[in-house]
Amino acid sequence: MTSFKEFADTCEAIEGISSSLEMTALVSSFFQRISESDDPDTELPIVSRFIMGRIFPEWSAVELGVGPSLLYESISRASGMPLRQIKQLVRETGDVGEAAKIALEKKKAKLQRTFLDFTGGGEADLEIADVFERMLAIAHASGKGSQQIKIKHLQYLFGTASPNESRYLARLVLKELRIGVGEGIVRDAIAQTFEEDVDAVERAYMLINDLGEVAVTASHHDLSSVNIRIGRPIKMMLAQLGSFDDITEMYAVEWKFDGARVQIHKDGNDVRIFSRRLEDVTNSLPDVVKLVKSQITADQAILDGEVVAIGSDGKPLAFQEILKRFRRKYDISAMVQKIPLYLNLFDIVYLDGILLIDCELHLRREKLDAIVQSHEHLRVAEQTCTDDPDVVHTIYQNALDAGHEGVMLKNPDSVYSPGKRGKNWLKIKPIMETLDLVVVGADWGEGRRANLIGSYLLACYDPDTSEFLEIGRGGTGITDEQLSELTNLFSQYIISEDGKTIELQPAVVFEIAYEEIQKSPHYASGYALRFPRLVRVRFDKTPEDADSVERVEWLAGRI
Repeated sequence: MTSFKEFADTCEAIEGISSSLEMTALVSSFFQRISESDDPDTELPIVSRFIMGRIFPEWSAVELGVGPSLLYESISRASGMPLRQIKQLVRETGDVGEAAKIALEKKKAKLQRTFLDFTGGGEADLEIADVFERMLAIAHASGKGSQQIKIKHLQYLFGTASPNESRYLARLVLKELRIGVGEGIVRDAIAQTFEEDVDAVERAYMLINDLGEVAVTASHHDLSSVNIRIGRPIKMMLAQLGSFDDITEMYAVEWKFDGARVQIHKDGNDVRIFSRRLEDVTNSLPDVVKLVKSQITADQAILDGEVVAIGSDGKPLAFQEILKRFRRKYDISAMVQKIPLYLNLFDIVYLDGILLIDCELHLRREKLDAIVQSHEHLRVAEQTCTDDPDVVHTIYQNALDAGHEGVMLKNPDSVYSPGKRGKNWLKIKPIMETLDLVVVGADWGEGRRANLIGSYLLACYDPDTSEFLEIGRGGTGITDEQLSELTNLFSQYIISEDGKTIELQPAVVFEIAYEEIQKSPHYASGYALRFPRLVRVRFDKTPEDADSVERVEWLAGRI
């Protein structure tokens, strides 16, 4: 079995370089060693996720459920250092991993293993599989006493790990490994290690949404057997910003609905519904499940669409109203009556055992039309094929008049590319385009707002390095009531505080409006927003769904 020390050593080596090619070579070398271990089929999936700062597959609903406070308490118990000193170390270093390393170095001689009866642990080296099993146990801990169970498992891990291992263990717990390894590097490393074509690895990843499983399959040289699985969500195809000037060829034009994206899996009488974040929201949407069962004639299907909540005036309700449906766990039937949903389907990627992602859009639409029986609350989105900008503008205006966001332009001959954003799907919205940005820091307010978080540090996403690059601060347009709600929301993500300044775990996405994007040497992205203003919290998006630095650059050149 492979020790966690080998993982930590690999992370340390990667952290010291900046070249993507060198990173890929190091990750590939590590994968090669894992493939030669006693149990590669167990370890390869784990390390493939760990090296990206992930613990569980992206499609999985399992969450670790450990925030900074719980982590600090665990480090404190394992090191014997008071909690306040742990927090001070995090403030001084700006890195919970470095704080854990220092704490355990200082207190190594005084470590007390009073928890061994609970864990059954010993003095043996920490193994990668051990770490994952502990993480799994932490994730599954629930009910009364679950917090203490989580702390004891983490206490054991930090107590058994070396100081350097603890650095990467602490970061891993918060899903912030900070070594710059993202999906692209892991994909290329898998291809390099097992001498597979990069495109084949990428396709397998698109179909099963788990690079860990892809790595194992590639090690057996069996990538051609990979197929979509009903019940496991795949990433949704994405659109990039377009304009009426792009209409120089034939496009399939649809309304861009003001709702929430859903992916629906139907397998006989079993229906599962996933949000844009790939969260299973089936139990919260029994009315949509009923519609799919009664109105979709196919036995097996994976459908792409948007649910919209319509008010008494016939216009879409605010996005937050839809979220009330998605998050509801109790009294669901009452919420169904209060906020009825309308399902608009616009694509299909799997039908009765046949994979459709390689089919052209117009053929997929034909198959979708053939299996949908229209209903007051369910329909296939109306689509018009045209290359006439005037026709598109009329559809666009009709969508805006109905309260929706604009239009989608889709290449009728395009295939479905899970997780990809490209020119085959374009969105046209009103000129003031917003940015979806991750909150990575904040400041406490002043005066009567001293107990509220009043300003937020925003960042865009770099998919090549999996890093969040700062782009500015925003706090305009937020009421005291909203500030109170946001303060409660962010309290669970506080990593450290230094005076009024707060470092936050990247977890929440803000939709931000702005006046202009300017080049700036003061932020890591190289850009700054002028007069940023909060539009809404995008609870439907993960931090990795935030707008990329490439999009910021494109918008900066366009505005």
